[in-house]
Amino acid sequence: MANIKITHTTQWDNFHFNGPFPLKTHYDIDTNRNIRTLINRFNDSAAEIQKLIQDSLDCNERLRAYGSAWSLSNVAQQGDRMLYNARLNIQQEIKDEQLHELTPHLSENLFFFQCGTTVKEITEYLFDKGKSLKACGASNGQTIAGAISTGVHGASINEGSIQDCVVGLQIIIGPGPGDIVYLERETEPALNDEFAVSINARPIRHDGLFNAALVGLGAFGIIHGVVLEAEDLYLLKRYVKKIKPSEALEIAASMDFDNAAFRILEETNPDGTVTIPYHYKLYINPYKATEDFVTEIIYKKPYRSDYPDPVPFVKKAIFKDIPTWVSNFAAKHKKLIPKILDALKSEAFPEVDETIEGTLGEIFWDTSQSSAAFGCAFGIDNKDSTKALKLFIELMNEKGPIPGILSMRFVKQSAATLAFTKFPVTCVLEVDGIPWKANQDMISLDDFLTEVIKSFTANHIGFALHWGKNAPWGFPGLIDTMFGDKDDEWKDMRSALLTKQMADMFSNDFLNTIKLADYRTQLTGDALAARTLVTANG
Repeated sequence: MANIKITHTTQWDNFHFNGPFPLKTHYDIDTNRNIRTLINRFNDSAAEIQKLIQDSLDCNERLRAYGSAWSLSNVAQQGDRMLYNARLNIQQEIKDEQLHELTPHLSENLFFFQCGTTVKEITEYLFDKGKSLKACGASNGQTIAGAISTGVHGASINEGSIQDCVVGLQIIIGPGPGDIVYLERETEPALNDEFAVSINARPIRHDGLFNAALVGLGAFGIIHGVVLEAEDLYLLKRYVKKIKPSEALEIAASMDFDNAAFRILEETNPDGTVTIPYHYKLYINPYKATEDFVTEIIYKKPYRSDYPDPVPFVKKAIFKDIPTWVSNFAAKHKKLIPKILDALKSEAFPEVDETIEGTLGEIFWDTSQSSAAFGCAFGIDNKDSTKALKLFIELMNEKGPIPGILSMRFVKQSAATLAFTKFPVTCVLEVDGIPWKANQDMISLDDFLTEVIKSFTANHIGFALHWGKNAPWGFPGLIDTMFGDKDDEWKDMRSALLTKQMADMFSNDFLNTIKLADYRTQLTGDALAARTLVTANG
């Protein structure tokens, strides 16, 4: 059976040291590597997780799985029991005979990953197969289950977020023999029932249920297996240029690269049109916002092997570890924050006029940020990006200054019910920096972000917040402000999949705070249809 190390403790912290948070018992699970057949080893891990669920029920305690602890929010935290699953990293190709007869997918592009496989491990595995993820976040340390559960977005204009590459989910929803399910969309089946049976799961195909569970915040059960669609290996060519703010923001609001004043000669076609970039990101110093924006523009290119190693250059462009003393200094010397951030631009911004090529895994390489950090991301309609940026900068100057750097990325809309990338083109307006302690001269992070929410709401700017980042999650009516009726749809689908007892098992303080822990006993319409599928043969 799988190996589980049990530690009785009092607290737990995430990768970015945003805690500590209370915890009673920590479980560290690894597969039994003496089991040679990968699927048997995979199924053995699932069986041991079910035993932990049963034991948690018997002790009247909750259980929650987590991977790399990458989230800055407390979305992963559970005060009773937490299961560390980042050692569960089985990886396997899909065969032709495992395809559903109506699938639009090719077996050569489908891969099965266990929940704890990190984005970096997936990237390396796919590279050896001549394949690549379609998109990833700015760093690669997240586990696949954690990345999709919080909607890790990346910055691919036409490809969407990591969860949008997922075509199948194996989820453990309870301790019983029928409590492992394999979810797909009914309108986009991927693998056949025989595959589901091979991983001891009941196949359930329902679009609404699948879309809700994709960004499920750990609340739909323990995701144990993920089927991803990849594509042929490609290169990304990254340019870093300075662009006038007015020109950069015109592109941001329109995504019209053909008629933009700014263009890159090498990406301009003979007829005057331009190649549409894969990625467009603006770096903005909020205390010198009239300066030209450092802009990262990336284009997708056919793969070839004879390109220079980009990693030494990428290392220089990653937001590096910023010493704790900067945070302490900033809290005491508020007026010097703009000067500190200006001096740190070389650490946070990529080098201008540098052009490199590499694979997705090389361009979005390892992060080095393992010290204390904060980050907040607002997903807004790109048409509101100029207005939102102006309001954000005004608040940073009036209520701050805040020790953080702004950026804007642009992502295709996700099909996941509660994805924060919910607009046709979502502008991800981010502030990242070093945490500080509030005092009489300096506003707290939560209070500052509360002011941003109030300003956006007053100015009719729709938004949604990144689930895995810092935010005032207890802001009154926040979930309805962000998602309207979509959160009700999500709660209905969660109630369709789980019993009330198991919904409580997989709840936590974060869900209670954001008002997503509600359980619906009376379901109608699509949610009732989903429940009927779940209970059939269950």
